[in-house]
Amino acid sequence: MTFEQIIFYLFAGVLVTAAVGMVTVRNPVYAALCLILSFFTSAGLWLLLEAEFLGIVLVLVYVGAVMVLFLFVIMMLDLNLDPLKEGFAKYLPVGLLVATVMAVEMVLVLQSGPFQTSQAAVPSPANNTEALGVLLYTDYVYPFEIAAVILVVAIIAAIVLTLRRRPDSKKQDIGQQVQVRRADRIRLVNMKAEKKA
Repeated sequence: MTFEQIIFYLFAGVLVTAAVGMVTVRNPVYAALCLILSFFTSAGLWLLLEAEFLGIVLVLVYVGAVMVLFLFVIMMLDLNLDPLKEGFAKYLPVGLLVATVMAVEMVLVLQSGPFQTSQAAVPSPANNTEALGVLLYTDYVYPFEIAAVILVVAIIAAIVLTLRRRPDSKKQDIGQQVQVRRADRIRLVNMKAEKKA
């Protein structure tokens, strides 16, 4: 057994353990931390397969942005998900059936032979990250730009949908503050001075 195989089996064991822990643990913060660990070990597996770009993107995008955001939301909301996880054993057979079907499909895809790659007239770069960049910004530049526009529209839509007008919230109206007159805010009262007895 080579050193790479030992590292692969080590990462695979940690990944499966973290994935099972993410599904079965009761505390949502611990579940998010298990998911972060599974992302890190998946990135390690991608690096073993010499897919550096996918490993780095997995760490930067999912661990660095998405999971940290999930963790902050979970910690701020103080969710109690215990009632949702009480029926875990009831849904276990369906989950095992779906997992088995997915595993069989992956085995069938892997046994179908090597994947056919497009024979684009792109010079062969030194590593796969550079090759992906050259291919992405030459042959697929329009779909890449369309995907960027769709993501910007999705971000704007998410912001608009989460902005709710609450009647109990107070806000400043600069126009009303500028138009205020002294008589609206101050009342002068004349009082007679009192003498000390």
